[in-house]
Amino acid sequence: MNKLILSLSFIFLTVYNVAAQTKKEVTVTGKVFEKATSAPLEYATVAFINNAENRIVTGGITDQTGAFSIRVPSGTYNITIEFIGFDKLTIPNQTLTANKNLGTIGLAENAQSLDEVEIIAETTTVEIKLDKKIYNVGKDLTVRGGTVSDVLDNVPSVAVDVEGNVSLRGNENVRILINGKPSGLVGLNSTDALRQLPAESIERVEVITSPSARYDAEGTAGILNIILRRSKLQGFNGAITTNIGYPNSAGVSGNINYRTGDVNIFNTTSYDYREAPGNSSSYTRYFNQNNILDETNDFDRVRKGLSTNFGVEWYITESASLTGSVSYRDGDNERNTTNVLKQFDANGNFISQTNRFDPEREKDKVLQYSLNFMKDFNTSGHKLTLDFQYEDNSEDEFSDVFIETVNSEKVTTLEDQTRILLQADYVLPIGEKSQFEAGYRGNFNNQDTDYTVSLLNNNTNQFEINRNLSNFLDYREYVNAAYTQFGSKIGSKFSFLLGLRLENTRITVDQPTSGDYSKNDYTGLFPTVNLSYEVSEDENITLGYSRRIQRPRSWFINPFPSRASVTNIFKGNPELAPSYSGLFDIGYYKKFGKVSLNGSAYYQHATDVFSFVSFETDDFYIFETNQTVNINDPNFDDLNNLYELVPVLQRSPINLATEDRFGFEFTVTYKPTKNWNINSNFNIFRQSITGTTPNGLSLDNDNTSWFARLNNKYTLPGAVEWQTSLNYRGPSSDAQNEREGVFSANMAFSKDILNDNASIALNVSDLLNSRKRIMNTTTDTYYSESEFQWRERSINLSFTYRFNQQKKRANRGGGQNGGDFDFEG
Repeated sequence: MNKLILSLSFIFLTVYNVAAQTKKEVTVTGKVFEKATSAPLEYATVAFINNAENRIVTGGITDQTGAFSIRVPSGTYNITIEFIGFDKLTIPNQTLTANKNLGTIGLAENAQSLDEVEIIAETTTVEIKLDKKIYNVGKDLTVRGGTVSDVLDNVPSVAVDVEGNVSLRGNENVRILINGKPSGLVGLNSTDALRQLPAESIERVEVITSPSARYDAEGTAGILNIILRRSKLQGFNGAITTNIGYPNSAGVSGNINYRTGDVNIFNTTSYDYREAPGNSSSYTRYFNQNNILDETNDFDRVRKGLSTNFGVEWYITESASLTGSVSYRDGDNERNTTNVLKQFDANGNFISQTNRFDPEREKDKVLQYSLNFMKDFNTSGHKLTLDFQYEDNSEDEFSDVFIETVNSEKVTTLEDQTRILLQADYVLPIGEKSQFEAGYRGNFNNQDTDYTVSLLNNNTNQFEINRNLSNFLDYREYVNAAYTQFGSKIGSKFSFLLGLRLENTRITVDQPTSGDYSKNDYTGLFPTVNLSYEVSEDENITLGYSRRIQRPRSWFINPFPSRASVTNIFKGNPELAPSYSGLFDIGYYKKFGKVSLNGSAYYQHATDVFSFVSFETDDFYIFETNQTVNINDPNFDDLNNLYELVPVLQRSPINLATEDRFGFEFTVTYKPTKNWNINSNFNIFRQSITGTTPNGLSLDNDNTSWFARLNNKYTLPGAVEWQTSLNYRGPSSDAQNEREGVFSANMAFSKDILNDNASIALNVSDLLNSRKRIMNTTTDTYYSESEFQWRERSINLSFTYRFNQQKKRANRGGGQNGGDFDFEG
C-alpha cells in the first residue's frame, strides 16, 4: 500500500513538473482609468483569452490606483478589460513572449450597460436556455442569514410548503442536485438538509422543467440544480456573514477563494444554531365508535450544525484541469414534542386524557469526496469531462417516550447510506452551429435502516424490544444510464436539441427480521425534445418534451410504522411501482422596455402515480392502559367490553391509475425607476386523478389550485434598501383532503456601510405568523380537522463583510438571454 502511495505521488509530481516546465510565464502590466474624469478604476477585470481555444486562460483585477500586474503563460491572446457600467475594451491578437506594459487604458461609460448591471447587481435575474432557466441569486434581503430553503421559496415556479417540501409548479416530485450531481449535502432527508445549508452558499439556481437527455430521468416535475459559490478571480477574496435572531438563532458563514497561477483554492464553511418552535393540532370524529379525539402537538426544535466544502482546482495544462473537493456536514438536532390526546363522547363530554412527551436527538453526518477531470480539445466546445463521487451519510435518531411522566418507550432509528457516482460526458462540435454529445452515469446507492422499539415491562421495570414493531431494512438502488443528444442552430433564429436516454434500474429490498425480500429490475427509454425560435433579441419562443420517471424512495416502501402519534401513523408500501410521465412545455419571453415577461404553458400525463391515502387499520388504542391491540387478537372482544377503544389511522402511499396535470405560469419583472424593482410570479394548474384504492374506494378527483408571489424592492433615502415579499398558495383538494390557502409575508431592510465593503440587514420571516397548513380529511369512517405550523415568525439580523471584492462586481454579463444557443446541461 505504501509503495502504491509513493508511486502515485511520484507520478503526480512528475506530471506537475513537466506541465510547469513546458509553459513559460510573462508579466503583463498596465493601468485602467475612466476616460471622462481620468479617475483610476479599482476592481476592473482584465482577462486573457486564448485565441486558438477561445477560453479564458487567466486574469486579474486592478488595485486602488487602477494598476494591474498579471502573470500569463506565453502565447497569443485577446485581452479584454471590463468594468461595471463601462464599454468593454478588447485588445486583439497580442503575442506575449516577454514581459509587456500595456500602458494606460481608458474606458468609456455606457449608460445603457450601467442600467442593466444595476438590475443584475441588486436582484435575482434569469437567463433562458434551450432546456432550463438560470436564476442568478442576487441581493435578496429577505433570505439574508437564512437557508437554502428560503432561497428556493423565492425562485419563480418553485414553492416550499410549511413542512419544507419543495415543489415545482405544484408538483413535489422534484429532483434536487448540487452542482449538477446528486449530493450528500442534500442528505437522507432533503427537507431538513436544505434548512441547514446557508443561503449565502448559493450562486445560482437552475430550474429545469424540460430536462435534456444529459440529466437523470428521475423527477416527474423536473430538476432543481443548486450551484454553490466559487470565485475564479486572481488573488485572495471572499466574504463572511454573521447573524443572530429570534427565536434564538445565531450563525456564521464564509466563503474564500485564492487563485494564483495554475491553482485555485476555494472553501465555504458555515456553523448555524437556530431554535424553531412549531405546533400542530387535530380534531377527529369517528362515525362508528361515536367518540371524538382532540390531539395537539407542540414542537420545540434546536438545529445546529457545521457544513464545509473545501476544494482545489489545478490547471494541469492550458486545456486540462483537475478539481478535487471534500464536503462535510455535521448536524446535531433536538426535537421535543409534547402530545396531548383528549377523548370525548359523541355529545362532547370529556372522557379521558393522555399526555405524551417525546424528546428526540438526531445526529447527521455527511462526508463526500469529489474528483472532476476536464479536457478541452483544439476546437472550441470540444471537451471531455470525467466525474467520480463517493459519499457516506448517516442519520441516527434516539427518542424516549414519556406517558404521564413515565418513560415507557424507547425508539432508535439508525440509517446509513453510501453512494457512488461515476459519470463521463463527451461533447463534439460539428461545424459552427451543431453539436453532438454522449455520456454515461452510474448511481449506486446502498442504504440500511435499523429501527428498534423497546417498551417498558411494568412487571420487571425493564425495557424489552418489541419484535412486532422493530425491523431492519436493507435497501439497494443501482441505476446505470447512457445518453446521446444532438443539437443545431438553423440560420439565426431556430435552434433544436434532440436526445435519448436509456436507464436500467435495479432495486432490492431485504428485511431479514421479517423474512421479506423483493427485487425489481426495469429498463426505460426517455426521449427529450427542446426547440427554440428567436423572434428578436427581446422575444423568443421555446417548446420542450421529456419523458420522466418517479421511483419510490426508500421511506415510501419502508413498512416501519411511525411512532410520533399512537393513533395516527405513517407506513410505507413495499409494493409501490415506479411512475412514468410525459411532460410538454411551451415558453414565451418578451421584453417591453422596462418590463419583461416570461410565461409558459405545460401539460403532463402520468401513470401509476403515487398518492397518499388514510384509512382505519385493524389496530385499536386503549387509553386506560396505553396499549395497542389488534382486532384479530382472541382477547379483543373482552377488551372491547372493558375499555374505550380508538381506531388507529394509517397514512400510506399507493399507485393510482393516471394523473393529468396542466397549467400556466408567468413571471413579470418591472423596474419603473433606478431605485424601484418589482418582480411577480403566478402559477395556476389543474390536476385530474383517476384511481381506486385496494379496498375499492374511488379516489377520482379534479382540483384547481394556484400560487402567487410578489417581490417589491425600493431604495429609501439614506440608501436604505427595503424589500417585501408576499406569497400565497391557493386552496387545494383531493378525494379525501381539503387544504385551505396559505398566505405569508416577509420584510427586510439593508444598509451598506464601511465604503460598501460591508452590509447590515434586518429581516422578518412570516411577518403575520400565518404560514400554517389547515386541512380537513373525510373518509367513510371518520372526519378530521388539522392545523400544522412548522416554524413560527422569526426575526434575523445579519452582518456581511467582503474583502478584496466589490458588491456589484459579480455577474456583469448576465441578464435576460433569449438568443444564446447553449447545449450545456
